Amino acid sequence: MLVIGIAGGTGSGKTTVVQQIINELPEAEVGVISQDSYYRENNNLSFEERGLINFDHPRAIDFELLVNHLTELKKGNIIEQPVYSFVTHNRTDDTIITHPRKVMIVEGILILANPELREMFDVKIFVHADSDERLIRRLKRDIAERGRDMEEVLNRYQTTLKPMHQQFIEPTKAYADIIIPNDKYNTVAIDVVRAVINQRIT
Repeated sequence: MLVIGIAGGTGSGKTTVVQQIINELPEAEVGVISQDSYYRENNNLSFEERGLINFDHPRAIDFELLVNHLTELKKGNIIEQPVYSFVTHNRTDDTIITHPRKVMIVEGILILANPELREMFDVKIFVHADSDERLIRRLKRDIAERGRDMEEVLNRYQTTLKPMHQQFIEPTKAYADIIIPNDKYNTVAIDVVRAVINQRIT
């Protein structure tokens, strides 16, 4: 199994890059795991308390479970990925049955921040985007998809997202094998990644 880690700041375009990579690959041979599914369970906290969690800090992620699930997939076993709700700030009772694939892509802002997880990646990618561009994308997404208002998103960006990005996410760029600029010039980098994958699955 070829395991590819794709990191980058919030709104950097990781999802777009994942789509560009898998678009031309056989669907049955590529799987995707999102770090967003592995936020910790917070049943012991009230809704208000959950809303105060710093979701951009590594401790918000259940890396132990993510590493465990990736290990199981590598062994050829099926896993049940958790499903996280950004509306309730907690895991739901649902799970996603995930089968082993020749290629597994793991994507998320903090996936290169955990040494144990980092060791499991055959290829490490960092998607780079200008901070203004990332903020605009985050604003649009959180308002449209997560029911937040503009003031809430901007406040969270200034107090949490930006300092966490500088402290925990940007430094992980140093671990990347490939840095993809998220603009119209990223086609060469995407082609390189596809070539590596095709070599493995053909």
